[in-house]
Amino acid sequence: MAGAGEDWLRDGLDDVAGVNSSLWIPGTDYLAGWRTAREAADRLNRALLGAGFELSAVRAVASTDEQGRGVVRLAGWPDAADRLAGLLEELASGNGGGR
Repeated sequence: MAGAGEDWLRDGLDDVAGVNSSLWIPGTDYLAGWRTAREAADRLNRALLGAGFELSAVRAVASTDEQGRGVVRLAGWPDAADRLAGLLEELASGNGGGR
């Protein structure tokens, strides 16, 4: 994925967060979890772009938790999150062509 001003190579590696995010557990494969999360975050970012969102306003970010499990976080401006919530509510109510 590419985006204006985004560094997609490192994206997420500096965003490992959690209760004990400053502690790394020896022998834990954090990179495998991050790669899985990265694939899901990239897919979600492509969907956001397809729905007309700017990734500078809202985007998915890959990360891991303390046990090395992949985590995808949604980061964005409140108005973009509100717009996304409205779109998801429309889909859930059957007005947007969802399931």
